Amino acid sequence: MIAVGGTAIIENNSYLDYGAAVMHLSELPKRQPAVVEAVEDRSPNDPVARRLRELGFVHGEAVEVVAAGPLGAEPLLVQVGFTRFALRRVEAARVRLRDAKAAA
Repeated sequence: MIAVGGTAIIENNSYLDYGAAVMHLSELPKRQPAVVEAVEDRSPNDPVARRLRELGFVHGEAVEVVAAGPLGAEPLLVQVGFTRFALRRVEAARVRLRDAKAAA
């Protein structure tokens, strides 16, 4: 990560503004719109992070949690753009978000 003023450039070339409210997809309340900031890699060539990006979890994309499963709120039904996916919470925790209002 390279910090420049109040902004950080992270490994996958996403930008993080320290002044904005940042959370993870696993923490997002149902039906609250947010914007994808980045997908966090846990290792070099992380296959889960790469797949999430291939599915559309990319910087600037609108996202929201539509529903959660009954037992332990697992899995999460997540809408990114116009497509819905079921994600485990551990997968959703890799997606860093910014509040949609702060991104506007």
